[in-house]
Amino acid sequence: MSDIEIAQKAPIKAIGEIAAKLNIPNEALIPYGHSKAKVSLPFIKTLKDRPDGKLILVTAITPTPAGEGKTTTSVGLTDGLNKIGKKSIVCLREPSLGPCFGMKGGAAGGGYAQVIPMEDINLHFTGDLHAIGVAHNLLSALLDNHIHWGNASELDPRRIAWRRVLDMNDRALRQIVVALGGISNGFPREDGFDITVASEVMAIFCLANDLEDLKNRLSKIVIGYTRDRKPITAEAILAPGPMTVLLKDALSPNLVQTLEHNPAFIHGGPFANIAHGCNSVIATKTALKLADYVVTEAGFGADLGAEKFFDIKCRSAGLKPDAAVIVATVRALKMHGGVGKDDLAKENVQALKDGCVNLARHVENVQSFGVPVVIAINRFSADTDAEMAAIKEFASSYGVKAIGATHWSDGGAGTTELAEEVASVADSGASQFKTSYPNEMPIWEKIETVAKKIYRADGISAEQKTVNQIKNLQDGGFGNLPVCIAKTQYSFSTDPNQKGAPTGFTLPVREVRLSAGAGFIVVICGDIMTMPGLPRVPAANSIKMNEAGEIEGLF
Repeated sequence: MSDIEIAQKAPIKAIGEIAAKLNIPNEALIPYGHSKAKVSLPFIKTLKDRPDGKLILVTAITPTPAGEGKTTTSVGLTDGLNKIGKKSIVCLREPSLGPCFGMKGGAAGGGYAQVIPMEDINLHFTGDLHAIGVAHNLLSALLDNHIHWGNASELDPRRIAWRRVLDMNDRALRQIVVALGGISNGFPREDGFDITVASEVMAIFCLANDLEDLKNRLSKIVIGYTRDRKPITAEAILAPGPMTVLLKDALSPNLVQTLEHNPAFIHGGPFANIAHGCNSVIATKTALKLADYVVTEAGFGADLGAEKFFDIKCRSAGLKPDAAVIVATVRALKMHGGVGKDDLAKENVQALKDGCVNLARHVENVQSFGVPVVIAINRFSADTDAEMAAIKEFASSYGVKAIGATHWSDGGAGTTELAEEVASVADSGASQFKTSYPNEMPIWEKIETVAKKIYRADGISAEQKTVNQIKNLQDGGFGNLPVCIAKTQYSFSTDPNQKGAPTGFTLPVREVRLSAGAGFIVVICGDIMTMPGLPRVPAANSIKMNEAGEIEGLF
């Protein structure tokens, strides 16, 4: 059966039963139907004095078309932990409609390691992404309205830094002209759209600790500059109040369940290749108060998602992860070793060993943050014992264990060995977490540190215009912020065709964007786009309703 067929046939419990496992009372739930609910912020405040559980990050090797299964492994590991008697919650991001209808598909896991209701989660869910998009675009509307009615802040229309957003892949909207049609429509200017999950409002939403923190962060958004380059914030046009009103309900985390009826928080959804790639701080911190083990993921490979989880989310929220799981597959490692997609089903131990250079670099990178590592081999039916043994032998040379897992086909029963090892490592107290650079390091050096330490670049380069942007941010008092590097997820370099563990390259910095409210600086590298396009054959072509009124084609 397909993922959606498995999800549709699975029995689903009333969300109150799932909440009861966590001792969340009914009055603390805000139901969205029978199978999903938000947990109220007043209830979350009552948890502040409880001790925290163990925090486990699930990350992965560099993505390939062969697939890795990070979300599936996060769900399977959570089910496995619960199966061995460990009270565990999984915390995931909300899917974006753009990838769902584009090429990547949804983000609810797969096979027998899924969160349900799968269709709801992958489509409109509880409306959080819509609220974020509307709040963002309200600021855009207020900005242009402010200029139209006299521009009291003296905002320079040539120096507006705030773009619009849409939760859909739409390349035609990347660069546009607005306010055409005469003086009643405002002042014509260049504008553009990013995808909602790249919005600074999304980042703020995911990093805020509560409603007050949310409002304070929104007030710091820099929307543009005056002619003499003085920054103008959202506060100057009285935007934070109404934006907070639009976001107040969305800020409560969403509670759903796995196929095995274990609790899952799915909340917030920034991309990891163009944003910081982690679910909300509120969801993670709430889960840590309610469970002994919290499994969360960071998007794409560890060079992007895990680095941002450590350097941005953990730094901002004061989180200290206890263990990390790096997901790999035999198929993907063979592809990193030079095997074409059509030959991945054939045993090729040498190519697998060659591809392990990619896994090695991710292991080294995660260990450099002081976090102990376990490797999860997401096993496919065509994987041979010799190939599995080769990965385990490689892992032992790095002092870590590699454990096969069959959660896609077997659910939690396929991850009990992995769960035992991960719990043991998390309980050991071995984690000595540290970020990769201090706050006081200059912006240019922070970018260079990530490029050299994580990507293994020889250095970074930028045109003089970008160098000046960085200098202006440094001189403007933003030099203490961490950097959020936007680059391709398919390689350590900015060339998506360079598999394995490339070296001897320079990281080209194309542009920097200040996200003062979120508390980081976005560094755009190479050809990465903050508004993706649809592929030649989008997934939308296969999504439909059948005669029984069921959704088909989601994956």
